[in-house]
Amino acid sequence: QVQLVESGGGLVQAGGSLRLSCVASGFGFSVSGLAWYRQAPGKQREMVARITRDSSTDYADSVKGRFTISRDNAKKTVYLQMSSLKPEDTAVYYCYVQAPWNRWGQGTQVTVSS
Repeated sequence: QVQLVESGGGLVQAGGSLRLSCVASGFGFSVSGLAWYRQAPGKQREMVARITRDSSTDYADSVKGRFTISRDNAKKTVYLQMSSLKPEDTAVYYCYVQAPWNRWGQGTQVTVSS
């Protein structure tokens, strides 16, 4: 079955960096669009970055220039490199595979202290 397993979250000081990873299985990874979303306490889940099968990328305005999404089809892994982190980046980060599978990972917590 479709599975997405995130890792790499943690506690970091403002201005620091983290790299999230999402390992996928159970579907055609190389032909799938993927995305990272996040959800902060009391807020709606929002798209952070997405990447097409052809590695075209798109970012939320709030993370442009600071975050980079990438993929490794051989490893069936999508990454989110986060730099210049801010306290407002604190959230649970979720990996998502787009249609036709439309599945979420379990999430990984990112906490940025000021």
